[in-house]
Parts: sequence; structure tokens; C-alpha cells
Amino acid sequence: MRRSEAVWPACLALAKPGALRYVAAHRGLARRLAPAQDGHLVNYDQIFDQAIDRLHSEGRYRVFIDILRNKGAYPNARCFAGHNGPKDITVWCSNDYLAMGQHPKVIAAMEEALHDVGAGSGGTRNIGGNTHYHIDLEAELADLHRKDGALLFTSGYVSNDATLSTLAKILPGCVIFSDELNHASMIAGIRNSGAPKQVWRHNDLAHLEELLAACDPELPKLIAFESVYSMDGDVAPIHAICDLADKYNALTYIDEVHAVGMYGPRGGGIAERDDAASRLTIIEGTLGKAFGVMGGYIAADARIIDVIRSYAPGFIFTTSLSPVLVAGVLASVRHLKASSVEREAQQAHAAMLKALFRGAGLPVMDSTTHIVPLMVGDPVLAKRISDILLAEYGVYVQPINYPTVPRGTERLRFTPGPAHTEAMMRALTAALVEIWDRMELRLAA
Repeated sequence: MRRSEAVWPACLALAKPGALRYVAAHRGLARRLAPAQDGHLVNYDQIFDQAIDRLHSEGRYRVFIDILRNKGAYPNARCFAGHNGPKDITVWCSNDYLAMGQHPKVIAAMEEALHDVGAGSGGTRNIGGNTHYHIDLEAELADLHRKDGALLFTSGYVSNDATLSTLAKILPGCVIFSDELNHASMIAGIRNSGAPKQVWRHNDLAHLEELLAACDPELPKLIAFESVYSMDGDVAPIHAICDLADKYNALTYIDEVHAVGMYGPRGGGIAERDDAASRLTIIEGTLGKAFGVMGGYIAADARIIDVIRSYAPGFIFTTSLSPVLVAGVLASVRHLKASSVEREAQQAHAAMLKALFRGAGLPVMDSTTHIVPLMVGDPVLAKRISDILLAEYGVYVQPINYPTVPRGTERLRFTPGPAHTEAMMRALTAALVEIWDRMELRLAA
């Protein structure tokens, strides 16, 4: 039995029962075979099985937890454990950082839109799917970042992929300078652009300048980086990067998905907090984290927005966001522009949890943001700790493994929000200390 199959009674759901029956039975069925070039038959099922077996052997096989959040009571949720019915749990790893997905204004706006215009958008933005909700939200996002315009996408992943790949194709000979810890969606966009790239060591300005200085000064250049790096919780030196962009005539592209709504007096992100938004060419964000709903966007000057709108396949050829979702985001953005209560509570609770972890000797990583990562360093162990927390303590935190983080740096990533109480944090800390002791792991003195 694989180690990850030996999961004791927790709220773990790999797939629907029919799919599970197929997985269990298909080994005894006749294989689907096709002739290969050398005359032998290709065993497709064996190739697929081997691919999954590699993940199991490395402790990287991902298990989806089957939960339902309790409306108006976040971070409380229900987890489904087979035929035993739902189990009450506390969610500690959601990216709905400020619980805006539960906010009465957001829910009311979505209900109103649903009854006003129906469920779906009806098409792409160009053909039937451009609603007044979309136009209003883009105006709000442009204002949030003090830019001429904004453009909505179906997700943050799509906004990164579509924008970066399109921008580099439009700029002849463009060279992209990418921080080594950039998100997979940024890497995909850079790769899909076909443009040459230079990867600079994480937040290493000397290395970035060395690469910029070595590049042909006549070539277009784009520096792509994030503001908050979500697995380590550190922050980019935005002004210093912009100084280099000015010096070497480069454009800048910042991913603020883990910062929008969270930082700045109106939730405009780290760039707003540091008064740097005006220096950045393109600001990219998500609508599915601090804003609590779904979608992605970019904000930039009107010319760049028009280029991406007109050339990016990831924007042109996909159905636009449902107006119901857009209405919810619109309410969320407007609320967080005016209210800092949620941001302040979230920051206070993140600081409290870090202090509790440190005080207990738990291996909390250094973080200057709302991210609270706890180092484990082994994928199987991280999964085991996560399973114990869920099954015995009703605590849901997902293990973070390769390729999301480098091998040997596997961790648990906690995201305390404004609704997590001190009692919850103390109970969580005590549970982790007990597990560390049970598994004979080392605690700091």
C-alpha cells in the first residue's frame, strides 16, 4: 500500500465514487494498446500509472479535501468523511484572506445581479458578454491603481499568461527579466511569448542590474516580478527595481495577487503602500483572494490596455466572467477602498500567530507579510502532519510541496484572517506542539 493511501479516517476525497471504482478496477481490465514505431504496442495505461506512481513515491500526490464553508461563519466549515457525514473544521489555508467571500455586501450584490440579469455573461466580451458590470469594475480597478484603464480576465493565471505572452510578441526582440520565484502563470506567459528570458536571483538587485547591463540597449526590455511572494511571505523592493528599469529603459510588470485588497490605504497593494504605483507599467491582480470572488485583471495606461484587449487570445476567445461574479467583486473592491478594518485585523492576527509559533519553538519562517509558513522540509511528513491536524483536531491546512516550492522546503502555509480568534490560534499552536512531540521533531529552545 502506498503511504498516501494509508490515510486514516480524515475528510479526504480523491474523486467521485465512480471514478474511484474505475481506478481500483482498471488494472484488471484489458489495456488500451496501439502500435509503436518499432512494432511493439504502446501501453498507455502503464505510462499514465507510472506518472502517478512517481508522485506517490515522492510524497507529492495531491489530495483534494471535500469541504463546504459555512456562510457568515468563516473560518468554520464542514468536511465530508465518506458515510460519516460532515465534520466541523476550521480553515487555516484559504486565500480568501479577508473573508470577503462571506461579506454581506458581496453576497447581496451577487444575489441582486442574479435576479436582475441572470447567471452567465452569454459570450466573449466582443460578442454578447460585455455588460455594464464589467465596465464598472474595470473603472473601479483602474481607479484603485491610479491607472488610465484596466482589463478583466477569468483568472489571475490567465491574466498573467495572456498579458506577458502578448506583450512580448508585440515588442520586437523583447527580452524578459524574470525573478526566479515568479509564479507558474508568469513563467507560462513568458514561455508562451517565445521571447528570450533572463532569470535573476530572487530580489537580488545586483544580479538584475548585471543582466540588464549585458543586454543590447536597443532591445525592448520587460522586468517581471511579484510584490508579495506567497510561499515565503517576503516583499519585492519595488522602488529599487523601478530605478533599474528607468536606468536601462525597461518596462515593469508586477504581480500583486497576494497584496491587492491587503495593503495600502485603499487596498491597492504593496505598490500603493510604498507609493510606487505610478512608476509601474503594468499592475496585475486577482479577484479571487482578498476580494473573495473570482477573476483576474491588469491595470495600465490606456494604450497598453487597448493592445492587450485587441491581441491577447486568452482575453479575446474566452467567455467573460459571469456578471454575478463581477457584481460581487465590484461590491468587495468598493468596500475595501473605504474600509481598513479587515486589513488591520488580518495583519494583527498574522503577527499574533507568528509570535505564538515562535514562542512555542515551532519552525516558523521569516515573513514580513500576512503569510505564516511553517517549515517541515519533507513532503511525506508535511502530508502526515496535515492529515493529523484534520482528523484529530479539525484543523485544515494543506501541505505545500514541489513544484510549488523547491524540494526540501516543503511546508505548511497558514493564512490567519480577521475572523480567526486568539483562542483558535492558541489551540492550533498547542496541536502543532503535540504533533511535533509525538513525531519526535525538534522544537527550538
